[in-house]
Amino acid sequence: MNNSEFPYQLYLVISEEACAGRDLVQVAEQAVKGGVDIVQLREKKDSFSTFLAKAGKLQEMLSRYNVPLIINDNLQVANVIGAYGIHVGNNDISPMEIRKNWSQCKILGYSIEYMDQLYNEHTYTADYLGISPVFRTPTKTDTVTEWGLHGIRQIREATTKPLVAIGNINADNAFDIINAGADCIAVVSAICKAINPEKAANKIKNQIEKSVKMAQNRY
Repeated sequence: MNNSEFPYQLYLVISEEACAGRDLVQVAEQAVKGGVDIVQLREKKDSFSTFLAKAGKLQEMLSRYNVPLIINDNLQVANVIGAYGIHVGNNDISPMEIRKNWSQCKILGYSIEYMDQLYNEHTYTADYLGISPVFRTPTKTDTVTEWGLHGIRQIREATTKPLVAIGNINADNAFDIINAGADCIAVVSAICKAINPEKAANKIKNQIEKSVKMAQNRY
């Protein structure tokens, strides 16, 4: 998969905890109405049955909008629910293992936390790379590298894989992150904790589109 085959710009990473007491399906639906075009369900602490139930409800809603559902690091849930794809990191099941055991996977994401990871078999196997985190965030405390804009530029120069940036991203820095070379922005708190998730998503999407348009005009 190359950049032209990755049509997504605004990627919502959602969990019950991130929604701070609100219904995650309702929050996700508002975000989709605001411009989110791909959604990942991340529930690290849930049992299989609880995760599966949430994924089923979320998938039912997303299918009405033709928005793909990605499951975070739970191959069993992804397989049973018939999710569009799966996203994993360093300490999760490997992309190689996923390819071996889930032939129906349409999109496979892999988070990289240091430059050397760009040159391993897991990265080559993945369809897109998660740049994690661009800026440090309270939602993820076990990070290795804070990439910053310079890190995105470095990775962009080193690979043609689609890049999804995540980590303390909001409407104020989305433009610069796309300008630095990311293809898509993943957001947690800036949408899940927003008073109005639809409006929050729309503001970020506008900044992404503005940056993409500016880049196109340069060429």
